Amino acid sequence: MAAKHSAGVLLFRRRGEGVEFLLVHPGGPFWRRKDAGAWTIPKGQIEEEEEPRACAIRELEEELGPAAELDPEQLIELGSIRQRAGKVVDAWAVEAEFDPAALDSNTFEMEWPPRSGEQQEFPEVDRAEWFDLERAREKILPAQAELLDRLVDLLAKR
Repeated sequence: MAAKHSAGVLLFRRRGEGVEFLLVHPGGPFWRRKDAGAWTIPKGQIEEEEEPRACAIRELEEELGPAAELDPEQLIELGSIRQRAGKVVDAWAVEAEFDPAALDSNTFEMEWPPRSGEQQEFPEVDRAEWFDLERAREKILPAQAELLDRLVDLLAKR
């Protein structure tokens, strides 16, 4: 069985001498009480025949909402990482502003509580927040921390 393959965009902004990163918290009941190590870049599964870069942009808009406009020409390639469960994530970064209060995520339905026969709707993303590098490393899924480091290295060379 092939590994699942996702793509996403890491938004960043410069603040004083440092950089801040926009991370999102997954919605739904499984993530409700998880915080450190649970946040992620806005990302989603690449559809059949879809280009990873196009998927990353689509997922950014689906998870953050229409306020998440960006210039695709400004995307910085960060490469791929493999998460603990084997999922491969292709990532790009872009300098942009986003107001977390403007979050307007798509939703999904699932049976909840389990075996209840009841369907409930949950947001794909329930929160978005800007973090400095130290806090972002605490919050992000461990495998995705590599994306933060890659971006910091690339920005240092510019």
